[in-house]
Amino acid sequence: MLTSAALTNYFIMENKRSPRQRGQRPFDHKSPSRSRFSDNKKNNTKALNPNLFIKKAEMQDEKKYKSSILIQELPVDQRIIANLLKKGYITPTEIQDKTIEALLDGRNLMGLAQTGTGKTGAFLIPLIHNLFEQKPMFQVLIVSPTRELAMQIDGEFKSISQGLNMNSTCLIGGTSVQRDVNALKRPSHIIIGTPGRIADMVRQRALLLSRFTVLVLDEFDRLLDMGFSHEIQKFVDGMNNRHQTILFSATEEKGQKQLIANLLDNPYEVRIRAENISADTIDQDIIRVKDGEKKMDVLLSMIRDKSFEKVLVFAETKRWVSRICKDLRSAGIKADEIHGNKSQNYRINALDSFKNKKIQVLVATDVAARGLDISHVSHVINYQQPKNMDSYIHRIGRTGRAGESGKAFTFIN
Repeated sequence: MLTSAALTNYFIMENKRSPRQRGQRPFDHKSPSRSRFSDNKKNNTKALNPNLFIKKAEMQDEKKYKSSILIQELPVDQRIIANLLKKGYITPTEIQDKTIEALLDGRNLMGLAQTGTGKTGAFLIPLIHNLFEQKPMFQVLIVSPTRELAMQIDGEFKSISQGLNMNSTCLIGGTSVQRDVNALKRPSHIIIGTPGRIADMVRQRALLLSRFTVLVLDEFDRLLDMGFSHEIQKFVDGMNNRHQTILFSATEEKGQKQLIANLLDNPYEVRIRAENISADTIDQDIIRVKDGEKKMDVLLSMIRDKSFEKVLVFAETKRWVSRICKDLRSAGIKADEIHGNKSQNYRINALDSFKNKKIQVLVATDVAARGLDISHVSHVINYQQPKNMDSYIHRIGRTGRAGESGKAFTFIN
C-alpha cells in the first residue's frame, strides 16, 4: 500500500489557497464557480475561441464495442448475474469487460472512459462479488464529487446486490447530519458519499477510516477541480489498512498524472478514450447575441420550437440559474433548477421531473454536467460561454448519449 507522503507538495500548494479558492464544500457554502470562473479579471482567464463550439455531427456508422462474453458468463456469483439480467444487461460495456478481472483480483486500477459507458457498474460488479457473504464491516469507501452521482451509485449498488443481504449507506450534504450518525451505527459493506459529508462523519468519529480496505474515487478529476484535494488527502492518510485503490474518470489532465501515479501503486490501466474531445454525434453551434438584443428573448424563441423537447440550460453561477429559471417560468415555460443552494429533496424532485418530461427545461450549474444519468436530452444550451473546454465537453455530453444524435448551442455576446 502506498501512503500519501508523495502527495504532500501537491496538497500543500492546494491548501495554501483559501477555502473559497479551493471550492471546499461547494454545496453547503459558496460555489467555487463564483470565485474561480465567473470573473475573468480576477483569474486572468482568456475567453475561449467561439470556433471551438462549432462542429457538425458526424453521423457515420457507430462502431459499437462487442464483448466476447455475455453477462451470464461473467466470473461473478449467479445471483449478481440474475440481477444484471433483470436490469436488462446483455453484454458488458467495454470499460466493464476490460476491468472486471483486475478488480476481482484486488488490483489497483485507473479507468478512463467517457460518461455513460458503464463506469459505475465496472467497479460495483466486482466489488459486490468480492464482498458477498462477508460481514458488513465498512470495507469499501466510494467518494463522489456530487450528491446526485453519489445517490445514483447507491441506487445502482442496491439493484445489483438485491437479495444478497448487503448493506450500503449514502452520506451526502443537504440531509440530516444526526440521521447519518445514527445510520453509521449499523455496519455497512459500502459507504458512498460526497467528500464534505464523509469528512463530517470522520470528524465526529462516526466513521473510522482505518476500517476501510478499498478506496474508490469516482470522477477523480472533478473531485480535484472542485477543490476536494484536502479531503482526499485525509481519506488516504486515514485508510492505513487500504489494500486496493480504484480511480475512475472521464478525463485525465496532464497535471494530474504524477498525482495519480503517487496514489496508485502498480495500477492496471484502462483507457477507453483518452482525449478530451466531444462526441461525434453532437451537432454544435454558437448563437451570436447582437447588441441591444435580449438573450432571454433569443432563448425563448429557440425552446418554443417543438424540436426542443428536453432542454438542459447551463449557467455559470447559482444566481444566474435562478434568474433564468424565473424568467422562463414567467414566459410560460415548464422549467426548474438545480444548484448548490437547493435542498437535496428539491434537487431530486427537479431531476425526476426532467427525466420524466414533466418539465421541458432544467437550468443548472456544472453540478449537472457530469456523472448524471439523464437520457434523451434533445438540446444542451450554454447560456453563458464556458470558461474552459473541460467544462464545455462535459456539459454537452449530456446530449448525444448512447449513439443518439444531439444538439448543443452556446450563446456568444
